[in-house]
Amino acid sequence: MRILHVISSVAPRFGGPSKAVLEICRELAKRGQQTEIYTTNIDVDRRLQVPLERPVEVDGVRITYFPVEAFNLYKLSRPLARALAASIPDFDIVHIHSLYQFPATIAAYYCRRYGVPYIVRPHGTLDPFLYRRHRIRKWVYETLWERRNLAAAAAVHFTAEEEMELAGSLRLRFRGVVVPLGVGLEEPPLATRRLSDFWPETAEKKTLLFLGRINFKKGLDILARAFGAIARNRPDIHLLLAGPDNEGFGSYVRRWLKEEGVLHKATFAGMLTGERKAVALARSAIFVLPSYTENFGIAVVEAMAAGLPVVLSNRVNIWREIDRSRAGLIVEPRMRPTADAINLLLDNPATAVQMGARGAKLAREQFSWDAASANLIDLYRQVVSQSFASATGPMTVPDTLSPKVARTPVSQGSTGLKPHVFRES
Repeated sequence: MRILHVISSVAPRFGGPSKAVLEICRELAKRGQQTEIYTTNIDVDRRLQVPLERPVEVDGVRITYFPVEAFNLYKLSRPLARALAASIPDFDIVHIHSLYQFPATIAAYYCRRYGVPYIVRPHGTLDPFLYRRHRIRKWVYETLWERRNLAAAAAVHFTAEEEMELAGSLRLRFRGVVVPLGVGLEEPPLATRRLSDFWPETAEKKTLLFLGRINFKKGLDILARAFGAIARNRPDIHLLLAGPDNEGFGSYVRRWLKEEGVLHKATFAGMLTGERKAVALARSAIFVLPSYTENFGIAVVEAMAAGLPVVLSNRVNIWREIDRSRAGLIVEPRMRPTADAINLLLDNPATAVQMGARGAKLAREQFSWDAASANLIDLYRQVVSQSFASATGPMTVPDTLSPKVARTPVSQGSTGLKPHVFRES
């Protein structure tokens, strides 16, 4: 198959969505699929220094960058639009990432115009927590384009059951499927060094790790208050906050930590890659993510793969899978439950070790790219082989699926659709 992925940016500072697209396409290429990415050169507050309007090959994937001309938030790019108009008829299927942005909107338009089936991955934008933000602006966008884009999609790709169920409460018309993402579980760079080799202040401390963008939705106000409640009574812990601060939100986190009197016990490490990231994952004591919303949580799976016990809010959409496997402690996104869960693991190191081992097993068995890429290819083949002229009928799933794929109907609220969940048996 010839598969095109369209996303606004693959810049690392945009976090999980950019990372996921690159890894999805790399794995598809490994399995013999002709995979391309069309994207822009936007990188938060600057432009990527990349060749424009001509493909570059990375890990077997052709990536073509197009210049953003104006409106950084909207990612307007007429060269991208012209390229999509010319090339979409040459692809068997198009996988569109995110909503409310020009690249996704124009890609869906040309897919409908030329009769090429497309899949939309909303990247958490249909979680009610985010859906309510900037509601007037989004309502206008939905009325003009987005409702039609969703209704006409061959499938809307969710990465967790929880994400699809939350989207189902919005009374939108779409055909939903759940295909979990994978995480690269190949051997990381060998973590032979200690945390204190990079961050001396962590020496002889039990380190709590937050790994992700420094962003309003991550529950960092909860984490700061919970850490304050714990650290004032425990001299043996330190907080390592690792991730890009694209929006200046770190200043709020520092203020909250200062109000708690524990700012000196916290380190802002910035975005980590390579050995520094490997050491942070291998040498920390507990991974904490008290998000208000999280459509998947790649960093969670990376932490589990490294054997870290995890403390998560029940707004991280893979919390059910983690809870069923007893691979982490799941709490409401509030200060006291978060602090209590962290204290429980700090006080019971044997429990923490056992939980970390179960998490590593879960990451290998359910969140590897072997399972995820096979399920995506199955989905693509089904979409290409069937007629998806409208979103009013159920999505049928043939009985010829690989034995590795189970099919479970999931309620989609009042949409009348019959979505399916793809997971490893």
